[in-house]
Amino acid sequence: MFNKIALTTLAVSSFAVPAIAGPYVNVETSSKFAGTDYSKTATDFFVGYEGEVGTLDYFIEGGPSMTTPDNGVSETVPAGKVGFSVKANKHLKVYGELSASFNEDTNDYGTKAGVKYSF
Repeated sequence: MFNKIALTTLAVSSFAVPAIAGPYVNVETSSKFAGTDYSKTATDFFVGYEGEVGTLDYFIEGGPSMTTPDNGVSETVPAGKVGFSVKANKHLKVYGELSASFNEDTNDYGTKAGVKYSF
């Protein structure tokens, strides 16, 4: 049921919305391994908004996240991310991201920060 709703929303959103800056749909899959030992795959079905204020670029996105552990039962939970980037100069960009997923037993939180130098 959820998969049908998510795929229908994705299809309608990508064709029905005119090309405007700001809102977007992001479907992302990531898998985790420790060496060659596979542990899980998570697929996010997020709707978001991105914008800029001066030299600051930002985004906020959220929606259902489906996690499938190795030899386990899939679970779908609400999740989201917020992030920013600042162009320090012509070649250097600084960025950061906060993420969260809200599980029944324990909430998961994550951070990401970095510097990107373009030649």
